[in-house]
Amino acid sequence: MLEGYVTALITPMRDGAIDEDAFRAFVEWQIAEGVNGLLPCGTTGESPTLSHDEHMRVTEICIDVANGRVPVIAGTGSNSTAEAIALTHHAKEAGADAALLVMPYYNKPTQEGMYLHFKAVQDAVAIPQYIYNIPGRSVVNMSTETMARLAALPNIVGVKDATADLTRPTLTRLAIPGGFNQMSGEDGTALAYFAQGGHGCISVSANVAPRACAEFHAAWKAGDAAKALELHTRLMPLHDVLFCESSPIPVKYAAYLLGKCGADMRLPLCPPMSASKQRIEAVLRALGLLKDAAA
Repeated sequence: MLEGYVTALITPMRDGAIDEDAFRAFVEWQIAEGVNGLLPCGTTGESPTLSHDEHMRVTEICIDVANGRVPVIAGTGSNSTAEAIALTHHAKEAGADAALLVMPYYNKPTQEGMYLHFKAVQDAVAIPQYIYNIPGRSVVNMSTETMARLAALPNIVGVKDATADLTRPTLTRLAIPGGFNQMSGEDGTALAYFAQGGHGCISVSANVAPRACAEFHAAWKAGDAAKALELHTRLMPLHDVLFCESSPIPVKYAAYLLGKCGADMRLPLCPPMSASKQRIEAVLRALGLLKDAAA
C-alpha cells in the first residue's frame, strides 16, 4: 500500500519545449530528499497542455530516473474514456507502478457515468489505479457509494482525495472496509486526513520542500503527534501561498526561485503577479529554503 508523500511533479519547460535535463535532475533531487513516490503528468505537471507524445515522454523519463527506487504513479486521466485507456496502457508498458485517473471534467457525468468510465479503464488495463476526486477542477464529485462500487473491482486500489472535505476519509473507510488506499490531495488538510486513517499525501508543496514534507509524515507514522503538528504548522504558509494563484503557477515560480527549472509555463497559464511573486519568495525565505534570489 502506498504511504507517505508522493510529489505531484512540475514539468520544467524551456523555449516552449520540455526541459528534459532539468526534469531528470528534479526527479533525482526529489528522491534524494526522501519523498516516498512520484507522480508525473498530473495537474501540477501542466498535463492539460502537454501533447500526447510529451505526456508519454515525461512519464517515461520519470520511470527511467526513478529506476525502481520509489514508486511512480503516472497521471493518465482524461474526460475521454478512450484517451484515458490509451494513456493508462502506455503507463503500464512504460513500467509505471500505478495510474492516477482524474474525474472526467467538463462532461459532467452522472454517478453511473463515473462508475462506467473508471470501470472501462480498469477492465482494459491491468495496473493499480487511483481515482482522483477533485471537484474544484472537474465540477463533479464522486459519492462514497460510487467509490465503494469501484473499490470492489480488482484494479481500483485507492483515491487521491482533493475534496478538502474532512468527513470523506472516515466515510470512505466506513463504506470501503479493508485495504483501500486513501491519499490526501490537499497539503493543508493532510494532518487531519492522516488522523482519520489516511495513508499519505499526493503533494504540491513537496516540489519545493520535499524533505520537510517527508519528515512530517515520518513523524506522524512514528506516533510523534506533537512533532507532526509542529512540522505541519511550519509548512502551512507554504501550502497556502502555493495556491495564491491558480496552481501550478505559484509552485512553478517557487521551483524557479530555487534554481530547479526555468520559469516557463504554457498558456493559458501565465507568470504570477508581482505581489504573488513577493509572497512566494517571502515564504521560501522564512522556511530557510531560499538563500539567494534566482538570477
